[in-house]
Amino acid sequence: MLLYRDKEEIYAERLELAEGRISEILDSLDGDREEEGKDSFLCYFRSQFSFCNVCCKLNKYLRSGDGEKDSLEELRELNRGLYEEILPENYGASWSNPAVCQERLGEYSQLLCALAAEMRAQIAACYERRAQELAIRQELLLEVYGAFESAWEDGVEGPKPEEIREILYWYVSDYSEVVMERRVRTQVDPAEDFCAKIVMEADLSDNRFLYAYGEYVTKQEERMADYLRGLPEEKIQLIADTYTEGYRMGFVLGRKDLSKKKTVNIRYHLGFERIIRAAVKNFEKMGLKPVIYRQAVSILEGKGINRIGVYGAAANKQFDYDHREDIGLVLDKKLVNRKLELLKNSFEENREWAFVHAGPAVMEIFGEADFTPENKDCAVKLTEKQQKLSVEYASGAGQITNEYIKGEERSFTIIAFPVPDIGARFEEVFEETIRLNTLDYNLYRNIQQRIIDALDEAEYCIIRGMGENRTDMKVMLHKLTDRAHQTNFENCVADVNIPVGEVFTSPLLAGTEGTLHVTKVFLNELQYENLELTFRDGMVTDYNCANFETEAENKKLVRDTVLFHHDTLPLGEFAIGTNTTAYVAAKRLEIEDKLPILIAEKMGPHFAVGDTCYSHAEDVAVYNPDGKEIIARDNEKSLVRKEHPEQAYFNCHTDITIPYDELGEVSAVRADGSVVVIIEEGRFVLPGCEVLNEPLLSGG
Repeated sequence: MLLYRDKEEIYAERLELAEGRISEILDSLDGDREEEGKDSFLCYFRSQFSFCNVCCKLNKYLRSGDGEKDSLEELRELNRGLYEEILPENYGASWSNPAVCQERLGEYSQLLCALAAEMRAQIAACYERRAQELAIRQELLLEVYGAFESAWEDGVEGPKPEEIREILYWYVSDYSEVVMERRVRTQVDPAEDFCAKIVMEADLSDNRFLYAYGEYVTKQEERMADYLRGLPEEKIQLIADTYTEGYRMGFVLGRKDLSKKKTVNIRYHLGFERIIRAAVKNFEKMGLKPVIYRQAVSILEGKGINRIGVYGAAANKQFDYDHREDIGLVLDKKLVNRKLELLKNSFEENREWAFVHAGPAVMEIFGEADFTPENKDCAVKLTEKQQKLSVEYASGAGQITNEYIKGEERSFTIIAFPVPDIGARFEEVFEETIRLNTLDYNLYRNIQQRIIDALDEAEYCIIRGMGENRTDMKVMLHKLTDRAHQTNFENCVADVNIPVGEVFTSPLLAGTEGTLHVTKVFLNELQYENLELTFRDGMVTDYNCANFETEAENKKLVRDTVLFHHDTLPLGEFAIGTNTTAYVAAKRLEIEDKLPILIAEKMGPHFAVGDTCYSHAEDVAVYNPDGKEIIARDNEKSLVRKEHPEQAYFNCHTDITIPYDELGEVSAVRADGSVVVIIEEGRFVLPGCEVLNEPLLSGG
């Protein structure tokens, strides 16, 4: 078997040949006079080959090391030039815009638009010095152009669209092996240290380091780095300690052996490197090396709208939205099976590192500019059959990943901080976020235990909205057979989910029913208006929102981005958020619509659709600080995991929070019908929880 470095040498030769052919074609295209019927295609190919030529020059320039001498202004200019075509102000004329391609390229529009989007993955390949991934994309473009050139020589307008689709299909099928093996390796092997070297070795006093990734960089990322550079070392260390200690406590409270692990995956947004460097040093003291990988940028990696890994600014979120389902051009059962086989093989090749991987430590951001997507009929959409195949792949990939990075042995942590785009009060919001992330652990633990004690008396819970909120839910709880040693709810303090402030459970599905409604919520980088889900026996039976003019568009948005193409999803979690301090701070700073779900879920009761909170780790005993075992780790869906794992997991978990000011009631109902009210009209009324109302009454 060829080693990766040997493959790189082979592909370097292929890249050189591709570069030569591209140069020849560009010369011929520049000399050609545009002809009626094919002028748009000549313009399209000239644009794509010109971009390839830019990437060829960039690749050589970066490999030479000359870029290290560039000034900050030169790096800014280079970075903008690489992304300029898809920036919002230029997108109306971009070949990556489905509407432009539909108007000018006719029946080839979706195919060639997806091809143009895929060409942009060359930027990351240049910066990471991956000759393979430059060569395969340039060869793809040459093959597609060759099909058109042959057709023109034969006197016809162009090849059959199916011929171009076939070229794209075999590109995805053949080269998924190249990218899949690399993707898995970067997830678990610390030797893949492109990003880690930037974090640990770059001069963080000079913003030039931000441009070493090849991600799109704006003033926001530079301002973020400037701001953190100005903070005292003790504050940076406080943030890093909170982040890494939460990770460590996830293993302690989960009774998992961290000493068996050797790597941790760190995810962050550009600009936070000073904190990440301090965190890496903390993790090293725990015996963990960092594995840091870039967000997916290619159809071969499963690119979508969710950014997982290291990422810079989104050059254009509409571009990401338009191309989120490009895989629909080629997705079929055969491709799903091949990709699952390749994923299995890739993990097998990297099994030693996979077995000692501890899980992700995620630093999220919030405060980015609002984005409301435009639905374009001309963009690629998955068919109903393909949606089912997408679900099948996600399920299979989840099972394979869990076989090598075992759920019962791994943990995670998530923390979030604002970015400068949040507005003029950014520094105040950042300081407030530090305060929220370091609230008194013991205070919340004790109050939340009172709530849990009351909930453990219940057969089910009632949750109702007030005002314009139409929520009316009945949530069934597991039966406790030994209340002295068992509990249904986890007492969540500042460990895996930072900040403190919730109690949560995996409810029973049978008997769980009603309507969940929020007037406005921000999920998965999208804002939803009047999101509404209906449940029967714990499963979603209907859904809608009010983002678009037609019901069909609204339902499709929810199905695609909340249900993730499933026909239905179970209610995987019910929780009560207790962090009224965060809620009041958000109101005072006017950032309610900017907060990530990580913080928003602590600001009222919330419900998650998808897998339970204990997905893939249901058999691992979990205990609260009071010593009681949390028995509600399964529901009726996850219970079939050993016989039918493909039916047990949905590989998604989306939290939806009802804010206190839309909340009429949360009550625990005992088997005899008696009721214990936890929250009434947005206030905690359970005795012993009065301190949670103080921020609500005082405004801070």
